[in-house]
Amino acid sequence: MKRYILQRLLHLIPILIGITFLSFALMHTVSTDTVDILYDQNGGANEAAAAARRASLGLDQDFLTQYAVWVINILHGDMGNSFVSGMPVLTTIMDKLPATIELMMLALGLTLLISLPLGILSAIRKGSIWDHLVRLLSFTGNSLPDFFIAIILLYIFAVKWHVFSFLGTSSSMVPILPALTLSIAMSAKYMRQIRAVFLDELSKEYVQAALSRGLSYPFVITHYVLRSVLAPLLALFAVSAGSLLGGAAIIESIFLWDGIGKLAVDAIMMRDYPIIQAYVIWMSVIYVGVNLLSDIVCGFLDPRLTIGEKED
Repeated sequence: MKRYILQRLLHLIPILIGITFLSFALMHTVSTDTVDILYDQNGGANEAAAAARRASLGLDQDFLTQYAVWVINILHGDMGNSFVSGMPVLTTIMDKLPATIELMMLALGLTLLISLPLGILSAIRKGSIWDHLVRLLSFTGNSLPDFFIAIILLYIFAVKWHVFSFLGTSSSMVPILPALTLSIAMSAKYMRQIRAVFLDELSKEYVQAALSRGLSYPFVITHYVLRSVLAPLLALFAVSAGSLLGGAAIIESIFLWDGIGKLAVDAIMMRDYPIIQAYVIWMSVIYVGVNLLSDIVCGFLDPRLTIGEKED
């Protein structure tokens, strides 16, 4: 177990090097930088002032030198300061994290409430009208992009019915609409996957053996089948948890939810390199960490799975 965890953590090193270098390179392919955007917003500035500002931010150095300086600072635990706000990058991300966690927890909860019962219903009623209805809902949900669902929900609940008349984050606000938007999209995908997992499990011999012994169908589903599919279901939700912890950038931007995703979008628009690089690192660590935790928990939930098998 310890060896497996160490190997997974060591795999994170080349991943971080690769994606941070790539993102750094992509940011330097554009013709404008933070200084150009800041001064354009303030009515422009002379070349001397712009050059001095670039020198203070280190933007006057070549690409490889800037990347090397950034890596050295990261190794010393310094993520730098935002080019726009001047605030420490780590402090900025930590300030946005609670809003993203709140959105993630609510979205995953709604997804579980929607997709799990409908996916199970579709599996145990295979070929029925309920099965066809659930599959139609899944197909429709998968066909609609997140931003389109967000616009529809905003129009219905905020514009027409005035049930939710808000955009943004406040201390008394619960992100119902952004969480519902995310849960609809995720539920559409997971309903089909849950259905497939349950159908595969229902076709196994132990299910028929349990039924032949006189056990009721609901008892077999809840005490045998559901327990057997916990591991693959956990793996599915772990992927979504990782992506949501990174921030649902489009949804957070549409609803002006002040989380990490919106922070990343704003940083890209402003060419705020330290924020963008920190976001890339955050996403990588989250994905590796969440999937590693999922693998370990799945190994305990399903003894048939070993760490070696999961690693392969």
